Amino acid sequence: MNQLTTYTYTVLRYVHDTTTGEFVNVGVALYAPQARYASASCRSTYGRLSKVFPGINAEHFKSLMRHIQARFEEIGEQLASQLPLEPVSTVADLARLILPTDDSALQWAPMGSGRCADPAETLDRLFDRMVMRYEDKTTRERRTEDDVWRHFKRSLESRQLLQYFEPKSIAVQDDEIEFQHTWKNGVLHCLEPVSFDLSSPDSIKDKAHRWLGRITSIANAPEKFRLYFMVGQPQDEELATAFDSALSILGKMPVETTIFREQQVEEMSELLAREVETHFSSSRVQ
Repeated sequence: MNQLTTYTYTVLRYVHDTTTGEFVNVGVALYAPQARYASASCRSTYGRLSKVFPGINAEHFKSLMRHIQARFEEIGEQLASQLPLEPVSTVADLARLILPTDDSALQWAPMGSGRCADPAETLDRLFDRMVMRYEDKTTRERRTEDDVWRHFKRSLESRQLLQYFEPKSIAVQDDEIEFQHTWKNGVLHCLEPVSFDLSSPDSIKDKAHRWLGRITSIANAPEKFRLYFMVGQPQDEELATAFDSALSILGKMPVETTIFREQQVEEMSELLAREVETHFSSSRVQ
């Protein structure tokens, strides 16, 4: 039986009008100190928000969401790496460090707490319940790369693997691609989420062709690299054939490439965990 750990959580609210107090939940942050875990999940889309509060600055809102989630993930990586943090005892302490309490539109809700066996899974469940439950499934926005990454990230966090990954650019004379999640042990391992949750067969295949072209352009870079595509499939089942074609196109990459569907998240995590363990075991022997 998995050991239970205590956690605290708080919901991030977008308060459109402080006079009326109307708000929409846009994120959740969770902190489990005994498990050395801290992270947050924030909305990557704004469709429901713009329907409730017309006139919202979409790009500014998405930028804020990315910033808040990234800051929590940085703190989580520090915790997993045993690095010292400022004295904090609850998620509210962390939340105030990242987004201080003021009269802005983004506000932290009163804190909640509980006990769980898997903090990352609990964060996902809270995000679905607190933020996504009111989405209209018939008009739900198409999933982005951030949504696909969030799905895979939970498993990587549970194995404490994210601490080894960092942004890295691969460049040739006339082109360059920056990967946000890379790790090196002789060869650079690049994780890349790709959402194929698009509206038409042509758009799905075109996206795969664009990736094929981009990677072909840097394939001869001095630094050798290996790709791990984490792919999100279309929600529309009628686009399944186009999705299969897209995977076939990605399989033509001129560098070593492994493709993982969302159902293969644990398979990918196990593979990376073995790679990391083998690397550090070899280092200890030497």
